[in-house]
Amino acid sequence: MDPEVVAGEKKKTLGSSAQIAYCLLGPTASGKSHLALELAARLPIEIVSIDSAQVYRGMDVGTAKPSRAERERVPHHLIDVLDPDERYSAAQFHADALVAVEDILSRKKIPLLVGGTMLYYRTLVTGLDALPAADPAVRAEIDEEAARRGWPALHAELALIDPQAAARIAPNDPQRIQRALEVFRISGRSISSLQTAAAPALPFELKAYAILPADRSMLHQRIEERFDRILKSGLIEELKSLRQRYALSPELPSMRCVGYRQAWAFLEGECGEAEMRKRAIAATRQLAKRQMTWLRSFKEVEPLVDPAAADLEARMR
Repeated sequence: MDPEVVAGEKKKTLGSSAQIAYCLLGPTASGKSHLALELAARLPIEIVSIDSAQVYRGMDVGTAKPSRAERERVPHHLIDVLDPDERYSAAQFHADALVAVEDILSRKKIPLLVGGTMLYYRTLVTGLDALPAADPAVRAEIDEEAARRGWPALHAELALIDPQAAARIAPNDPQRIQRALEVFRISGRSISSLQTAAAPALPFELKAYAILPADRSMLHQRIEERFDRILKSGLIEELKSLRQRYALSPELPSMRCVGYRQAWAFLEGECGEAEMRKRAIAATRQLAKRQMTWLRSFKEVEPLVDPAAADLEARMR
């Protein structure tokens, strides 16, 4: 179903007296967190993170997590939810985000969902009810094929089945490639087609906006500068500490996060520091490209006009 139709149906269900939550999306390094904190200095905002990496405790430097002082000044939700040796799903985010938003609304505050994990945002808007449950046998079959052929080959297979999903999923993202292929093999339908099914209306109205950088070269420069700050702030030391404290492996979702994946390879002696930096920056640029692809597919998300802070503040008042 067209997202605009879904949104229209939700508005009918919610009515004119509906409570409102806001969402701020954008590619990595586009300034979302800075903008959210700037707004929170002027409005009674509490932030709900839409970030699949910031849910992990101890992964502070590599995720550019808000500082403790910033989190004391402005309440943040869905940060430090679980340990990095655990797994977190989009379905769990959906449940946790609903609880967080309704809690904020109950205290007469403004919920502002902020982040760049587009799958989490889409899950919140469309739900996951239409997707089949995981099948261990099918997953084992896909894992066996990946061991023989490699994940890039399975990504190429996915591109034939579901070009839309393949455009959003990186060739070296085994978790999402596996899920997309699993859904197709179980249901005979692409994951993209199933994810467009209408979901139950949210118990609040959600207005979504996005920072859409017009200058790609400027965004690439910000990505490079951001990763250099992360390195200088102690990414390698942080990962060393995490590996000592937890039973981690490179296959865990937490360690597949951009930056940590490349730092892991460096610690394993697979590349030098300069190569690690080069790989991480390239991977972050690819992530930003996929995020922009997602954003262009969200017809209900409105782009912000510079200066973005003034534009969004006016819309929220």
